[in-house]
Amino acid sequence: MSKKTSVNPMELLSRLGWTECAELEFKAAKGGLPKSLWETYSAMANTIGGVILLGVKDDGLIEGVPDADRLKRDFWNTVNNRGKVSRNLLTDADVSEIDGAGKTILAIHVPEATRYQRPVFIGQNPMGGTYRRNHEGDYVCSDSEVSRMMADASDQPADSVIFENFGMEDIDAPSLAQYRQRFASHKPTHPWLSEDDKGLLIKLGGWRRDRVTQTEGLTMAGLLMFGREESIREGVPSYHVDYREKLSGDPAVRWSDRLTLDGTWAGNLYQFYLKTVQRLFSDLKLPFELDTDLFRKGETPVHEAIREALVNALIHADYRGQGGVVVEKYPDRFDFSNPGALLVGLDQLFRGNVSECRNKSLQTMFMLIGGAEKAGSGIDRIRKGWESQHWRYPMVRLHMNPDRVNWRLPMVSLIPEESLNHLQRMFGEATVSALEKEEVLALVTADTEKSVDNLRMRQITGKHAADITQLLQGLVSRNLLEQEGQGRWTKYRLPRSVHNDTSSIHNDTSSIHKDPSSIHKDSSSIHKAFCRSDITETELLHLQEVAAVVRGRKRTSPEEMEKTILTLCTERFLTRRQLSALLNRNAASLLSRFLTPMVRHKVLLLKYPETPNREDQAYTTAR
Repeated sequence: MSKKTSVNPMELLSRLGWTECAELEFKAAKGGLPKSLWETYSAMANTIGGVILLGVKDDGLIEGVPDADRLKRDFWNTVNNRGKVSRNLLTDADVSEIDGAGKTILAIHVPEATRYQRPVFIGQNPMGGTYRRNHEGDYVCSDSEVSRMMADASDQPADSVIFENFGMEDIDAPSLAQYRQRFASHKPTHPWLSEDDKGLLIKLGGWRRDRVTQTEGLTMAGLLMFGREESIREGVPSYHVDYREKLSGDPAVRWSDRLTLDGTWAGNLYQFYLKTVQRLFSDLKLPFELDTDLFRKGETPVHEAIREALVNALIHADYRGQGGVVVEKYPDRFDFSNPGALLVGLDQLFRGNVSECRNKSLQTMFMLIGGAEKAGSGIDRIRKGWESQHWRYPMVRLHMNPDRVNWRLPMVSLIPEESLNHLQRMFGEATVSALEKEEVLALVTADTEKSVDNLRMRQITGKHAADITQLLQGLVSRNLLEQEGQGRWTKYRLPRSVHNDTSSIHNDTSSIHKDPSSIHKDSSSIHKAFCRSDITETELLHLQEVAAVVRGRKRTSPEEMEKTILTLCTERFLTRRQLSALLNRNAASLLSRFLTPMVRHKVLLLKYPETPNREDQAYTTAR
């Protein structure tokens, strides 16, 4: 039997000029194209794209493909068959053969589908044939998810829907009057100001007549922007807006201020914008004041960035989605969250200059009072505002099932002095001084945010994904970062081996040694779990010290638990019984909540991959 070799996905992808920022999937292909290939094709296309490596087993062992030419021919025949796959997104350059340890691997690059191409589905029915990817793998989209993809693919903006039985009586008159006053102050000679209320709504896109059906009435945009709360709830049942402020250091105080739909105000988007923007601007230690019409007067780039982020959440939200628009203010950051998927890819979002808006009438309404831009420059304004204070670049994260977009604007120095000092203590002042600016930013991000990845560095530097991969891999090669995971889930952390002075494991040695019984508490159960292993007594004591940070607590964050498990399993195999004893956690819960997902995401490897469910299965950290 020929020896099977593990694949180094980063090395393979770099040979093809592809990067780690996309999904990565291994599939054995001994009997031809696996059926699950098409589910993965659909899932990757409907998410952020990815790479499928045929001829590689789930555990990373290379088997190779028996007949690459036949496999490619079968692949192209199927992907071009509209009865089996709804759309072919690939070109010839997206399918390549690579040599992996003397065996042929077939690499398939699946691009991310545009909003106009989604949903990409298998079979002939998108309902039940559309897939997406999350942390757990490929999943079948619900009918509502598919319907929202179809709605986003339409040229008709989401907020242009006509509510036939809604009229001017559903408008909050003071809100419309305030808007007109603000509009006149911002653009005093605009011809639309001569219209009556209904005429102004028509010009703004808040009232529309369908030329085909001859129906007319308030649009979703008009109702959301100027409607009365009870009318909005009737027309858009899932509508929700929420401002939360947590500035108190008292843990018993959940929110120091909150604005939500409680019947004490009109509840429409215009009033939410007015009330929220004032709360966001208050307490900012930057020179700024509002004039009598609540317009900006001597506004700084930071104020522009905050207002842009707020309006961005309001005009891009899918108001038929779940969770509503949520704005949160903390002493050191602002968070903005809205329902709905991005209508452009992340790379295009960072580049800017392309305006793809879900609610175009709402965008126009805010633009006419100075709250939004149509040129796709909003992201640049947010970035420049934060750069003006040398704060860390805002972070955007996408969530699925349900779809949400989250923006975090941290008011933290780009390179905090304490973080720089920490790195100099870890690696030496000469080493840190010799680094390029982007390399220092990567290490500081890994320190301040606990990890760094390709996406985060692209947001910070604006560089191409391939350049970021090269930068991060260069830091790994010099032992300045450690890599965890593969593909889209690849993260980089500061090395544990030198992270002695302030790491979570050795951060407070007194807490470990203050009470020796805390380490050796119930030591009989630990020694029982290791009685037949080849781990020495000295190594076992070290493992107990590592686990002490978790073992001594009833509750631990998932991130810290995963980090501790990875440290324990570095350069050794541990069973779930051994991990359970070390961490003082239930073995079944540990398996379902952490070990199985970590294996699925390839940050842990199995000792017996052929029989994953065996009782004595053991785990080691992926390298």
